[in-house]
Amino acid sequence: MTMRGRRNRRDREIREVREIHARPPYQVARFLLSTLLLVWFGAGMVAAMQRNYFINTPIDCRAWGTIAVTLVAGPLNYMGANPKISECQLPEPSR
Repeated sequence: MTMRGRRNRRDREIREVREIHARPPYQVARFLLSTLLLVWFGAGMVAAMQRNYFINTPIDCRAWGTIAVTLVAGPLNYMGANPKISECQLPEPSR
């Protein structure tokens, strides 16, 4: 086999490996979005833990709501947001 034949074979193998490992753009976007969401909610969870929301078990809708909006606020908690739910009305079941 000549040097040129080896090079062509090697180049073809490299292209095949790159095609196998290449991800479509939607998969990359999905990965980045899911990673961003995990980091966002992780920051909200850390903020809720730092505010001691998990020390005592929440017993009413107001406490659960405050925890939920703190998690959703994510990193905004570290930029001055301190979301709290002051009143919570749950619907009553029909009779």
